[in-house]
Amino acid sequence: MTTSTPLVAGDAGRARYTYRLRVSSTARAALLAEWDRCRWIWNECVAKSQQVHLHNRVHPGDKRTCGPAQLDKMLTEARQITPWLRAGSSVPQQQIIRDFGRSRAKALKDIAERLPVRRRAGMPRFKNKDLVHPSLNYTRRGFGIKDGRLHLAGGIVPTVVWSRDLPGEPSSVRVYRDSLGHWYCSFVVPAQVQPLPETGRVIGIDWGVTQTATATSDDHDLPHPEYGKKAQARLGRYDKMMARRKPAKGQPGSQGYRQAKKLRAKQYKKGRPPAGGHRPQVGQTRRARP
Repeated sequence: MTTSTPLVAGDAGRARYTYRLRVSSTARAALLAEWDRCRWIWNECVAKSQQVHLHNRVHPGDKRTCGPAQLDKMLTEARQITPWLRAGSSVPQQQIIRDFGRSRAKALKDIAERLPVRRRAGMPRFKNKDLVHPSLNYTRRGFGIKDGRLHLAGGIVPTVVWSRDLPGEPSSVRVYRDSLGHWYCSFVVPAQVQPLPETGRVIGIDWGVTQTATATSDDHDLPHPEYGKKAQARLGRYDKMMARRKPAKGQPGSQGYRQAKKLRAKQYKKGRPPAGGHRPQVGQTRRARP
């Protein structure tokens, strides 16, 4: 899967290109070990933030801060006294602090602007190992591409499925795992729109149900592949499997329930069945983080 970011014609910016990863057992163990360290650092940042907030409430005359400078200092001290933490790369650990700082700053901004609670980002919370999926960010000094393979800091070398070429030199990469256990890497590369020459011709397209696309020109009509009916039937089948195995409230799901849930998630990821004439969603496009 590849996702890119459309830009305004003539504007230069950055786009994100996502590719599937083939991860060996050795690389998977190394990535999960790196994520355990980063998750520990995130939880330490959350604890530090709560501690500073409580101190400022009890001692209003002695205000303390919990910015990236204080957290970087905390990380440096922790790496000096903790061999387990020092064994990992410092690049993703520093980036997790940057992510925490952006998340906390957004939450404080929403509070200062008195946004409704339902629209606020919320303060960063502790990351539970069983509920949060791994996500590691590497800057340019933490990764490299050699002979078509992705080399991460710490000697981690997963295999990238190059569905298309990168349009430029990547400045950062994010390696993450989705809910189905699939690994992906997302590169941020510079991008610039090259507008096509104007032809003066126009065409109208209607996205329909019986026809995938009906155009003003018969040569451009797209017949419906009938994939939505099959996908909807499979989803209904897995829904029934989950309903029969649904655990009681407060009880963990059985192995059969978890297996049915995973099968449904796999089918749903392939594409949503068309409902009301909408196109099945097979991917997403998003802007790269500045």
